[in-house]
Amino acid sequence: MEHPMIRTELPGPRARDFIARDEEHVSRSYTRSYPLVAAQGRDIWVEDVDGNVFLDFTAGIAVCSTGHCHPRVVEAIRDQAGRLLHMATADFYHAPEVELAARLAPLAPGSAPKRVYFGNSGAEAVEAAFKLARWHSRRELNIAFFGAFHGRTMGALSLTASRTVQKRHFSPLVPGVVHAPYPDCYRCSFGSPRPGSSGACYPDCGQQCVSWLEDTVFRTTVPPEEVAAIFVEPIQGEGGYLVPPPEFHQELARLAARYGILLVADEVQSGMGRTGRMFAMEHFGVVPDIVTVAKGIASGLPLGATIAGAEIMDWDPGSHASTFGGNPVSCRAALATLELLQEGLMENAARQGERLLAGLRSVQQSREPVGDVRGMGLMVAIELVKDRERKEPDPELRERVLAAAFRRGLLLLGCGQSAIRFCPSLTVTAEAVDECLTILDDAIVEAQG
Repeated sequence: MEHPMIRTELPGPRARDFIARDEEHVSRSYTRSYPLVAAQGRDIWVEDVDGNVFLDFTAGIAVCSTGHCHPRVVEAIRDQAGRLLHMATADFYHAPEVELAARLAPLAPGSAPKRVYFGNSGAEAVEAAFKLARWHSRRELNIAFFGAFHGRTMGALSLTASRTVQKRHFSPLVPGVVHAPYPDCYRCSFGSPRPGSSGACYPDCGQQCVSWLEDTVFRTTVPPEEVAAIFVEPIQGEGGYLVPPPEFHQELARLAARYGILLVADEVQSGMGRTGRMFAMEHFGVVPDIVTVAKGIASGLPLGATIAGAEIMDWDPGSHASTFGGNPVSCRAALATLELLQEGLMENAARQGERLLAGLRSVQQSREPVGDVRGMGLMVAIELVKDRERKEPDPELRERVLAAAFRRGLLLLGCGQSAIRFCPSLTVTAEAVDECLTILDDAIVEAQG
């Protein structure tokens, strides 16, 4: 096994030069967690422009599902690039798109026939679902959840409710979106945590959340018969890698069916094998009407997909399209990715995810600031707090831990108020998980001072 290797101060001299040029020429709207300037990557390792080697537990924000530059994905890309780079799917057919749709549609939850729309990103997949729900239902209103992140384009941003900075000065957004509480079992809004279980709230929390939506929102604010869709993340991503109680999604599906509302599962971060199953909704036994995917679908190339029942994806030609969406190269990369996922990477995600959770719980026992450990598969988080009893978030400590881990050669990202997420590629090994845990523990000790 390789190990992180830090050869220079961070950032190194070449990295500092690139960062200075970035500050001069690149949009200031990007957020950068720490001064990494990547040069190349392979599997779970990233090397920066100064030759420093990092263990990557971010996978490009859960994008590089098969690791950086997997040989079979690279081979598929090179082969397709020598055959056909582009034919606009808005006006023409090409084989990789048709083949990918035929492979992807049956994998989504439910046995009914499905169709696939291809875009370039998760935000585009959500935009397509937003428009499709209005088209099919002929309704105008939508429900989303506090803490949700669905993208930054105007429709997706209207559904997003994770940080005000993402919406500041962009109003008016698309009207008719109402937000409801998403169950946070660590800081439960509807009851006290079950004794002896830091992350599990009392038994019917999920039911309480859905009941609140029906009894409060539908009674006072939004007529349910005018709601086109409910948009929900099976596991909330930017909101903190929150895993809801199983009954939450089941009750939400029943509520949607009761009022003829479409249920849209945003699987942009949780899908494509990350939780140990192709789609996270499979863990909850729920069949959504529409599913959105992106991130891990093409192992690093831009691609998004909106999957819906054939009877739902009934819009007319010209209703929605994309010039670059579903381009041949990205589709070939996605086909190679699907093969790898089905050849054992999903099982590895489940296996290594259990190892990671167990290791993080050991860290929790010895490090007081670790207030909660949660997740499924390789979609895992810890919560850093000032006081375990009061569960007060400690975002400053979180940032110090991220910086200390970076200096030790471990790439991590934050989410929620004070959580750290662990979303390595699905190729991660047991040895790499153990290395991550060791570095994390050292970083927490340093960050505490």
